Amino acid sequence: MDKILEALVSSSHPLPVKRAIVKRVVEAAEKEVSGEQCQALYRLTARLILQGTDAFQRQVGTQVQEAYARYHRDEFAHFLSKDYVLELLQQGCGTLDRRDPAILDFLHSCLRLLISCPAVLELAPVVRAEALRIVCERPEAVLCARLAALLADFPQCVPRDKAAVLFCQQLVRSFAHFQCPVAEEAELRRYVAQVSHVATLLQGIWKAEPSTLLPSLQEVFAVISATDSSFQPSIALASLVHHIPLQMITVLIKSLTTDQNVKDASMTQALSRMIDWLSWPLASHVDTWVVALLKGLAAVQKFTILIDVTLLKIELVFSRLWYPIVRQGALAVLSHMLLSFQHSPEAFHLVVPHVVPLVRSLQADGLHTSGAFLLQFSELVHCMMSQYSGFPDLYDPILEAIKDLPKPGEEKIRYVLNQSAWTSQSNSLAPGPLVLTGKSETGKTGLVNLGNTCYMNMLFMQAFRRHVLSLHLNGSNSLIKKLQVLFAFLAHTQRAAYAPRSFLDASRPPWFTVGSQQDCSEYLRFLLDRLHEEEKTFRALQMAKPRPLPSNSGDIQDSPTHSTTDTSLCFHPEHVDVECDGRTLVERMFGGRLSTGIRCLQCHSLSEKEEPFTDLALAFCPSVRTAQGPVDQLGGLGAINGGGEGSEGSVREGVHPRMERAGADPVLSLSDLVEYFLAPEVLEEENRYFCERCGSLQRAERTMTVVMAPEYLILTLLRFSYDATCHVRRKILDNVGIPLSLGLPVHWNPLHANSAPSSSSPSSSPSVRVDSPESGENLAKKLKPSRREEEEDEDGFTDSGREGGQRGEGSGVCVVPYVLSSVVMHSGMSSESGHYYSYGRNVTGTDGCATTNLFSQTPVSQEEPSSSSSSLSEGMAASKDVLESGGQNSRDWFLFNDSRVTFTNFQSVQNITSRFPKDTAYVLIYRKQEAGGQPGALPATINGSGFNGEPPLHKDLMDAITKDNKLFLQEQELSSRTRALQTASASCSSRPDGSDDNEPPGSCGPSGGGGGGGFNTVSRLVF
Repeated sequence: MDKILEALVSSSHPLPVKRAIVKRVVEAAEKEVSGEQCQALYRLTARLILQGTDAFQRQVGTQVQEAYARYHRDEFAHFLSKDYVLELLQQGCGTLDRRDPAILDFLHSCLRLLISCPAVLELAPVVRAEALRIVCERPEAVLCARLAALLADFPQCVPRDKAAVLFCQQLVRSFAHFQCPVAEEAELRRYVAQVSHVATLLQGIWKAEPSTLLPSLQEVFAVISATDSSFQPSIALASLVHHIPLQMITVLIKSLTTDQNVKDASMTQALSRMIDWLSWPLASHVDTWVVALLKGLAAVQKFTILIDVTLLKIELVFSRLWYPIVRQGALAVLSHMLLSFQHSPEAFHLVVPHVVPLVRSLQADGLHTSGAFLLQFSELVHCMMSQYSGFPDLYDPILEAIKDLPKPGEEKIRYVLNQSAWTSQSNSLAPGPLVLTGKSETGKTGLVNLGNTCYMNMLFMQAFRRHVLSLHLNGSNSLIKKLQVLFAFLAHTQRAAYAPRSFLDASRPPWFTVGSQQDCSEYLRFLLDRLHEEEKTFRALQMAKPRPLPSNSGDIQDSPTHSTTDTSLCFHPEHVDVECDGRTLVERMFGGRLSTGIRCLQCHSLSEKEEPFTDLALAFCPSVRTAQGPVDQLGGLGAINGGGEGSEGSVREGVHPRMERAGADPVLSLSDLVEYFLAPEVLEEENRYFCERCGSLQRAERTMTVVMAPEYLILTLLRFSYDATCHVRRKILDNVGIPLSLGLPVHWNPLHANSAPSSSSPSSSPSVRVDSPESGENLAKKLKPSRREEEEDEDGFTDSGREGGQRGEGSGVCVVPYVLSSVVMHSGMSSESGHYYSYGRNVTGTDGCATTNLFSQTPVSQEEPSSSSSSLSEGMAASKDVLESGGQNSRDWFLFNDSRVTFTNFQSVQNITSRFPKDTAYVLIYRKQEAGGQPGALPATINGSGFNGEPPLHKDLMDAITKDNKLFLQEQELSSRTRALQTASASCSSRPDGSDDNEPPGSCGPSGGGGGGGFNTVSRLVF
């Protein structure tokens, strides 16, 4: 029979004739056939299947073998002996090599014919051993896929126990050697399917024998972390990720990132190759593992690896966005890499040129999935442009491309950036104690306390910061330049707290003793005065210099010898507000004007004088304090340098300032103090006024009115008084109610309502500083006139208002609304000790963005004497309404306490003194509201920046910040490695919490006067 069949298939007879004869041979299998004949037929059919010259011969061999094996199974089992299987797997068949996939296909089909026979169990040990040998020889994907198919159908042939571990490890190695054929799509699909079959085999083994999983993954890491550049592992390894349980992420990442035996070069290679896996079309969860490893490395502060890998692979990850099948995973990795790379714009700028083409392509294809992807992608781009504003030449095309897509809010952008930063990642993966070095959840940066320097702890307003950063300054010796550097670092540094040593040295008043506590109000006045005078000086120098020729302007500006002073400062005209009318930055932000009028009560003549101010020093009303008991003898309300130390009044010997109050509710409100400041004062007895018309000292009435409201209203409460008897300074501890909104009565005259003082006119622009005896100390000495005096002079005062040329003619009062921006608190009993901290309003919070306009700006006739008072009272009432609807959110306010910056709410601001009696409001800063109820705002774009309101940083600032951020990351990495090496040492100790101050929030140390708490024994200060 075998001879006839062999001759038939090789004959030249027509194919139908051959098929008919083969059919007869197959039907003959049902009849009794001798064992010798069966063996001859099995040998022939095996030869036809494995070595057939055409498809007909292979088909005949398969049909005849299946028929005779079905009816003569014992004979077939005898044919498929161990020796024959070993011969096939080790030597092949004739000219067919043993590594040919056809060998495994033939063996697989033979085992299927014996699937229920004991012979399979006898052959299993042989197949197990040969399977291990095959994978050790690094077979190609097609051979591994055939082996995987065989072992999937016959699990008894899968290696077991220790052999199973070795089999899995070697199979992983085989994965690394797979080569993707660069050919047609059909071949690529077959290759992906083959790899998937092998990965499914590994998954089955891992489930059957869990002990093989971890060694397999260790082998994967050993392969991808190899630093041998001559071998590049196949990205087919990505197919294994889909089968690794996600529950193991934490364990595996911790094992990888904390293993001291893993070198940085190996980790860099491993991470880079995992990122390459994003190109694998069917790999799920690759992005999850890549992001987890990135976070794990950040948690243990291995920033060098993250920087190198990000810069190396960011463009490749971006290129994967063009392919829909891997787009979503690539976006997840790209988002994390970009959002976490916050110390420099370098990574983002590598992909910026590719953004617009990608957006255009996605917009053109019209697919629903592309539209959803664009929303996510545009949000990422907005976040990055917000983080690194100041490159309009790069960002303008992008903004044009995504202009129709929604833009995330500032709050969301800040939250996303804060959560993604390397320094904000949890360090729970790291062994041993770790110090929290990242910023708090607020994303704000603190200032290091450089030794009792918490008096610097006052908030510079957002608009003021934007103005300073937008200046074009040359050189680094001027105070405004140092302030610009400080603001730039506060906005963009990765450090939790910044040490402003250079700025402190330049801005400290000469009479301040280094290392001792000082008055923050006095410091603020000095600083603003310095900035004001410095700008005026340099403007004068610029005007005095001859203008260079246009052709040489660039050379002169860039020349090192361009400046004639050590502090080369240049205010470019194109960057100066055209509406400032020559006013300095300090004048535009903080400058107001106060008019003082003195009316002789004898002849009713009036003398007026206008002078500028940057803050109003509010004294405590004696009449209110007298009702509170003997302690009110404190009432020294005079001001020295405007700082709040009085020269009048005394405290009875032995009487200590009161530490307890009658109730939790404040007796005074801020509106009361403003009203008292603006109330008329009678000058009599030793304070009588010399009237030039009368030619003698006369009783007079002095009135003070605000004639120009500042953009930012600074109110200083005169809490520190001097006791002439005991020769000590005391603190007034009265609780003052702080309204969320405040109305300031401003007297205006239509004849000069639109005019602004010019810096070029000496008469209209005297020094901004208000510390003369008349404008400083005497302002705090005012006493309200008695009822008798008011009745006595009421008619005369009214009549004098009708006299020609006198005050009030053609003038009116409008109440300018202000919204609270920040509050500086003082904790302690005197100006020489204690601690300053502050509350600042979150301008991106709910109440910061849209505050109700509580005050009408309609002029009020001066004939209504109670208009100012009633307006202030209405303001307080209205602020309560605002308080009920806003300011209660726990994220609406910040608490700045040295290096600690935390979220809080307005209720905490109001209740702090009732909870901690020594902690009292000292300096309050209000921001003017515009007609729509919004705080006074700057244009949406500043010097080409229209993203987060921050002006673009100049190159020298950006370079300095980038350099310092990279240095900070290296410092953290070195510190982390050092701590990891010291974890076994019992002497290693660290504070678990970076707390600067114990409760209450205003303590400056155990004694309450030391100037900073203990974050690793380093005192800190906050911005």
